[in-house]
Amino acid sequence: MLLLLSSLLTPMVFAQLRPTGGRDTSFTIQKSFLQEKKQYPVITLADTTLPEGVTVDRNIPFSTPYPGRDLLLDVYTPSASAQKLRPAILMIHGGGWRSGDRSQSNALAGQLAARGFVTVPVEYRLSTEALYPAAVFDVKAAIRWLRANARGYGIDPDQIAALGFSAGGQLAALVGSTNGKKQFEGKRGQAGTSSAVQAIVDIDGILAFIHPESGEGDDSRRTSAATYWFGYSKAERPDLWQQASALTHAGKNTPPILFLNSSVARMHAGRDDLIATLNNQGVYSEVHTFPDAPHTFLFFNPWFGPTVTYIHDFLNRVFEYQK
Repeated sequence: MLLLLSSLLTPMVFAQLRPTGGRDTSFTIQKSFLQEKKQYPVITLADTTLPEGVTVDRNIPFSTPYPGRDLLLDVYTPSASAQKLRPAILMIHGGGWRSGDRSQSNALAGQLAARGFVTVPVEYRLSTEALYPAAVFDVKAAIRWLRANARGYGIDPDQIAALGFSAGGQLAALVGSTNGKKQFEGKRGQAGTSSAVQAIVDIDGILAFIHPESGEGDDSRRTSAATYWFGYSKAERPDLWQQASALTHAGKNTPPILFLNSSVARMHAGRDDLIATLNNQGVYSEVHTFPDAPHTFLFFNPWFGPTVTYIHDFLNRVFEYQK
């Protein structure tokens, strides 16, 4: 009896999952295309051809989280004919915090650069390499690098947006909603430079992990992507799952947000509650939903073109207002 009572009074200690190493190639645009074409036979892949006048600098190191490991980004620059400084968009790929790579942003980066933005697909450490909050630190480091090097690329350092798809959308919303919060900064790259963003574009990224609408954290059949990322299940460390939710931090310092969503409701869990918080603080937001569209809609026609237009119009509206 005494032994049982002692065990009840002793805090439970959970074993943290470790990064598995290697690369997880389970999420690719081509695999998604072949899968979705079964239900949507008319879809076609978005064109990744570089638009005329757009140039790209590839494989630029922006942070070294440990010796021998450089994190890389690419910079898509519009035609050099423009004289004024341009807004920039940091682009964060999806893949369940575990798969995917920055090249999956190429089509969107090219088209938005052709419309006058400097676009920057970025790499971050996936859960096979490092657990939460490493990816957050990496994205914040990329924003600091971008701001520190803004003039060299004709970027307005006061007009930087974070854009992401799926897991990247979750990260974009989190880094924007934690503007100015030191605990999310990390210690790598451009110390003393701000990592704040002035706009967020969340493309089907979750806003709250512990929420009635969320499907993340179901480990009943296999370990979920989010559990791999946090290293603990939702039941073991709910504090981490709450901490990584943009809804937890949303408030007056959150920049305007554009939500672009598929018909898969769990992919934007917490969105409406977050919008209610933003409305109470007078922060602008927009929602555009593509009815009957799959989660990966932004990679395919007929949704790719409207996606580009919605992003272009939103950022122009927000950045013009902020001038």
